[in-house]
Amino acid sequence: MRALYWDGHELVSRSSYPAPSSRPKIEDGESRIVGTTGSRAETSDNQSAVVKVHLAGICSTDLQIFKGYMGFTGVPGHEFVGSVNEGPAELIGKRVVGEINFGCGQCDACRRDLSRHCPNRNVMGILNADGAFADYVSAPVANLHVVPENVPDEEAVFTEPLAAAFEMLTQIELNPGDDVLVLGDGKLGNLCAQVLRLTGAKITALGKHAEKLALIRKAGVRTILLNEWQTHLFDVVVEATGSASGLELALSAVRPRGTLILKSTIAGNHQVSLAPIVINEINVIGSRCGPFAPALEALANKRISVTPLIDRIYSLSDGIAAVAHAAKPGARKILLRSS
Repeated sequence: MRALYWDGHELVSRSSYPAPSSRPKIEDGESRIVGTTGSRAETSDNQSAVVKVHLAGICSTDLQIFKGYMGFTGVPGHEFVGSVNEGPAELIGKRVVGEINFGCGQCDACRRDLSRHCPNRNVMGILNADGAFADYVSAPVANLHVVPENVPDEEAVFTEPLAAAFEMLTQIELNPGDDVLVLGDGKLGNLCAQVLRLTGAKITALGKHAEKLALIRKAGVRTILLNEWQTHLFDVVVEATGSASGLELALSAVRPRGTLILKSTIAGNHQVSLAPIVINEINVIGSRCGPFAPALEALANKRISVTPLIDRIYSLSDGIAAVAHAAKPGARKILLRSS
């Protein structure tokens, strides 16, 4: 099969990469780690499926991987929609999206339904498991969610990052009138702003790009250009800039005893004083992956708009050019089509 492969130094396109299988894993040179392409994504109940990828999204985390984040090697990509090609009979041919954390199923975290924090987990396209920048990808059956018929592939491919935005609503309680700032006008910042707006809170998005802020504004969110920013304190600040500099700005915008939600994952190190967290008694919450069910429901009910975020769809065969486009300043969502 075709796949993009990251060797730790260079992203290359391979035309004959070993395809995954839902059959028991056979150890060989290409399949030395659980969940790699050429093997299946094993879980404790040994149920996995092979999905024919329709569309895969290139996100900021993928770009950080190419800068050394997580020390990953293999096939990247964790945002996808596809159809089940191999697996349980009831799923064959179904369109699905998939959660990206493959827990062991037996540790304390997994028993507490926190498999995303399993210390032995594999993470699709990020940690010890090949991802979706390929014709096929393997995932545990328990991680798959059937896509509603009225949600096209171009919307369904946003399920994973949209779920990450919904995760915030499982971590904090917002009320109408709460003053919330979303830092970052990129794809995740846009989704975070739209999800938070559903609570009735007062949402403001701050970013560098007028055209991206215009997309957020169409969703009914107040926006401010960074060069027009005047210091103002908010009850909740969401840091979704994808840059190391975002944390310092975020800390300066949280009112005492306010809440800071961290969404960015970067390859570099933050160099900022944490004293304001103590002095101002700020609640800091890390927020990563989230629940797929409310994300799919929001897409099905058209409560969230995602297709304006699409910049361009490339063929998987042109994946190297697609990644280069995604890395350009100001680029919106770049998708890969494997068919």
